[in-house]
Amino acid sequence: MSDARAINAALRRGEMPTGEDLQWFAQGLADGAVSDAQAGAFAMAVCLRGLDEPGRVALTRAMRDSGRVLHWDLPGPVLDKHSTGGVGDCVSLVLAPALAACGAYVPMISGRGLGHTGGTLDKMESIPGLSTQLEERHFREVVAKTGCAIVSASSDIAPADKRLYAIRDVTATVESLDLITASILSKKLAAGLEGLVLDVKLGSGAFMKSHEDARALAKALVGTANAAGCPTQAMITDMNQPLAPALGNALEVDAAMQVLTGGVKDPLYDLSCALGGALLAAGGLADTPEGGAGRIARAIDSGTAAERFGRMCAAMGGPVQFAENWQRFLPEAPVIREITAQDSGYVTDMQGEALGLAVVALGGGRQVESDLVDPAVGLSDVVRLGDWIDKGQPLARVHAARESQAEAAVRAVRGAITLGDTRPPPQPLVFERIS
Repeated sequence: MSDARAINAALRRGEMPTGEDLQWFAQGLADGAVSDAQAGAFAMAVCLRGLDEPGRVALTRAMRDSGRVLHWDLPGPVLDKHSTGGVGDCVSLVLAPALAACGAYVPMISGRGLGHTGGTLDKMESIPGLSTQLEERHFREVVAKTGCAIVSASSDIAPADKRLYAIRDVTATVESLDLITASILSKKLAAGLEGLVLDVKLGSGAFMKSHEDARALAKALVGTANAAGCPTQAMITDMNQPLAPALGNALEVDAAMQVLTGGVKDPLYDLSCALGGALLAAGGLADTPEGGAGRIARAIDSGTAAERFGRMCAAMGGPVQFAENWQRFLPEAPVIREITAQDSGYVTDMQGEALGLAVVALGGGRQVESDLVDPAVGLSDVVRLGDWIDKGQPLARVHAARESQAEAAVRAVRGAITLGDTRPPPQPLVFERIS
């Protein structure tokens, strides 16, 4: 019979656990037989020692099978996207309704913020009245009627991951390739998907700082998911600066709505089209990824994606007219200050992780598992790499609950953004596609 102490001791020595051991450990996470201390030790051991490929696949399947696996009977392909985490990354809010507007069904089981990165659930819950915790019957109804739903994993969907996910956030074990793979895919495989695209972030605002590490994660994710029977591809995308010009939950909802309703053509728009195009092609709703990207663009530009988002919000308890009047409903911070440049120059470097941690310090993320998130705080109007900034011109705006927090954020943002005399060369939004 397996034992948590024996499994952790073996991992510490660099020995690979058996599939039976991992199945037992995942079930122990789900039913409480494994304590928080043992789960934290397991996460740290995996982070330091790593798993081999069979171990990674076995852990993913064990976490998927720790709860219920969904099956769908819908008149269109069941598709989804997942990001490995970054700053200003609110693609899900744009892409889910755009895919639905193109005939796909998107049962998006999402997560909360991890470390310096934001969480899609936290962003959705900044919308008044909206609940991401739906009973399965309600979840199925929302997906069937609106084409998409962005929800938290219910207690019986990958419960082992739900427990380990929260422990990873507070034990500095977020960046493990094996744990990221098992966490992402256990929920996605449990959702009964017919196609998945993974947005693997690379750069200063991502968990993966080198192309080598990002490629390794992308290949691990794609290989594991396809081995488990879910057609999957990945894109390695730029996170050397925030994707949207905002960081923080309500502020990122605002940025997403600007794209969905205002015809804004920014990197958030471009990446949503690229990821969605790949998914539509994989699901048989477009002949090529390029053709699929065009369909996503038309769904956004025509307003049909915004209409789907509004229907989804209302079905999940949010305001009925949210898509038409979102700025009236979103919470606002009491302190808003410009962060001005102390010199002139081109924006040559941005430390995305530092920007994300500044938002966490404002209360926009969690430093311990029990922290409450303030949906209104964060950064907006963030400059981009290559912009010329005059002395005294804003680098960003800070939205804070108190003046003291705003002052600290001003110092953090100025320290995270570098100005220089030479304009940096432009970087591609998508570095590599892996299938």
